[in-house]
Amino acid sequence: MSVEINIRECTTMDELAACVQLQRDVFALPEVELSPVRHLIVTKNAGGFSLGAYDGDRLIGFGLSVPAFMRGERAFYSHMTAVHSDYQSHGIGGKLKWVQRDRALAEGVRYIKWTFEPIKARNAYFNLEKLGATISEIQEDFYGTDYSTAPEMSGQSFGLASDRLFAEWHLESPKVIALANGEKYIEGREPTATVQIMNDWLGLVASDPEKAKAEQLRIRKEFQTAFDFGMVCRGFYRDNEQPAYLLYKD
Repeated sequence: MSVEINIRECTTMDELAACVQLQRDVFALPEVELSPVRHLIVTKNAGGFSLGAYDGDRLIGFGLSVPAFMRGERAFYSHMTAVHSDYQSHGIGGKLKWVQRDRALAEGVRYIKWTFEPIKARNAYFNLEKLGATISEIQEDFYGTDYSTAPEMSGQSFGLASDRLFAEWHLESPKVIALANGEKYIEGREPTATVQIMNDWLGLVASDPEKAKAEQLRIRKEFQTAFDFGMVCRGFYRDNEQPAYLLYKD
């Protein structure tokens, strides 16, 4: 599919309402967990913005940037990025993020932060290798126990931890600048440690939920140990058999 995508800020009530509907379509979350129009309006008036990706007049992607103050400077917290299923795997998410970067830099902001699940290999590769984000923090059960993707066995729900890694996007780092210019970036040194994950997380959850829970705990512990030793995750090795995060001692 070849598409011409226009990315611009969503400002009108109708545009913001379309952003809420896109959340319903993409995330299938309970209504109480969606960011409503009122939240989007407040975010804009507080200094944030909602970016929309349009195919003609159709909103097919959306990204919300919430104003923040972190590490002693202005920043943005990238609360969510959503792309309609018909347009996924076409680089729409990347387009939204790079426009987000341009907008942030134009406003004098050099740092953006967001969270993602440690066990999602595709997201890890996108955040670390396509965008150039780094990771130095993990939080346990960030959103509380997650029963939404856990299968039921013997009448019992197997809740999964909602651990989250924090992606830190330093917008003027050498790696980010290189990637923004369409150039490759080579780390030039061997990683100090790795944290391996699996490619088919949902398959593991469906086939062996207890092993899935054990894998979550292993990954959490390995990240915690690495961060305690002052390591920073700066890359991701995408392999069909054993993808892995790459950590370096700075």
